[in-house]
Amino acid sequence: MGPSGEQFELRAGDYAATVTEVGAALRTLTHRGGPLVRSFAEDEIMPCYSGAVLAPWPNRVTDGRYRHEGSIRQLPITEPERGTALHGLVVWVPWRPVSHTASRLELEYPLWPTPGYPFRLDLRVSYELTETGLTVRLSARNLGDDPAPYGCSIHPYLVAGEGRVDDWSLRLPARRVLEPDPERLLPTGQEREVAGSALDFREGTTIGDVEIDHAYGDVEFDDTGHAEALLLAGDGHGVRMRWDRACPWVQVHTADRPEPHLHRTGLALEPMTCPPDAFNSGRDLVWLDPGATHDVAWRISAV
Repeated sequence: MGPSGEQFELRAGDYAATVTEVGAALRTLTHRGGPLVRSFAEDEIMPCYSGAVLAPWPNRVTDGRYRHEGSIRQLPITEPERGTALHGLVVWVPWRPVSHTASRLELEYPLWPTPGYPFRLDLRVSYELTETGLTVRLSARNLGDDPAPYGCSIHPYLVAGEGRVDDWSLRLPARRVLEPDPERLLPTGQEREVAGSALDFREGTTIGDVEIDHAYGDVEFDDTGHAEALLLAGDGHGVRMRWDRACPWVQVHTADRPEPHLHRTGLALEPMTCPPDAFNSGRDLVWLDPGATHDVAWRISAV
């Protein structure tokens, strides 16, 4: 068995997907044989969090520290070069299957208390393929006796077609962006309107050579309470991602990497329940009461 553990295959209509035991990651997603996400090999360690579930926080916690009930909690530093706790606690753990059919998979992971995160959560994620696309649902239930700070996201690298990120156009209905510290990619506390900048993709714009690793906010939701991002190749085909108001933030990253096979070969699009470092800022942080459940869903489909 490879480093990502057991592989769970799903099929429906023209769609096919593979989800891994480790990280409950979406390793592949195709439509009529063409990729909608950047995949990785079964014998490869998951690169750059590709397709992973991010919980109980997405993005970064500064120095891995936050204050809770008068005490400083120290999380594992998983990004040593920037001194941060990155993308939660469940990326590199084995999730166990609850049910698996030809088109639907449910996995669970019991998150037990630790000194850095002294809360007990039951996490469940489901992947369901239909003839119209893939729906990912993540549920967190607090099994402990105290309210738990919580946030989540998923980490697919979307692929529009041939070429690289530079060749594709992005439509993202978000009006503001957090300014990141260029060294640590942590929020500086400043945010600005995207209007008139190279980070404005509200009308659909070719990405070109702009480098993006920003959290977008002030997302525009439609009358049904959903937002939609489109990543399109020059022929008008590509991939759509859709989510609801549970995720008012979106991290976008153009995958600027030193490895040629990873460099700008997919666009990370991560609708998040909270912005980076929410464990310290408290902004849009979910406080999950004992016995309460938090649910969120994302949908990916071909255009």
